[in-house]
Amino acid sequence: MAPSTVFMEPDNLLTPKEKNKLRKPVVEKMRRDRINSSIEQLKLLLEKEFQRHQPNSKLEKADILEMTVSYLKQQSQLQMKTAGSFQKSSQFDFREGYSRCLQEAFHFLSLHKVRTETQTKLLSHFQKSQSAATEVTFSPGNPSTLKQASPKDASTLWRPW
Repeated sequence: MAPSTVFMEPDNLLTPKEKNKLRKPVVEKMRRDRINSSIEQLKLLLEKEFQRHQPNSKLEKADILEMTVSYLKQQSQLQMKTAGSFQKSSQFDFREGYSRCLQEAFHFLSLHKVRTETQTKLLSHFQKSQSAATEVTFSPGNPSTLKQASPKDASTLWRPW
């Protein structure tokens, strides 16, 4: 076949419709290349997961996308379970720390034989706080919220000033 030359018309001679006709295949090829590149990146990122499910098989693009969706769903569920247990654990740790702090303060104030009025009020307050802290429970409907057994304790907070 003999070489041929294609005569390109200057841009100003082409109508917008003709420009779109020339541009469309190039834009479509770029779009397909981006899709294929992204699918290949997914395949490389999740290669171990794919080998576990379908060893020694050539994966089609649809297979890669389906397995990626499945893997992401698994990871999302696992993350939600982990976050829930961490939240419960941190709330339990807070309650334990708060109770321990109250015990230490109560013990420190109880060491002195001579009691001032302020010391007596503090001891009384700590005893109320300690009993309220042991009554703090998890709400069955929503484990992330705490509810206190008696809200009246909050209004009778003793302040030294």
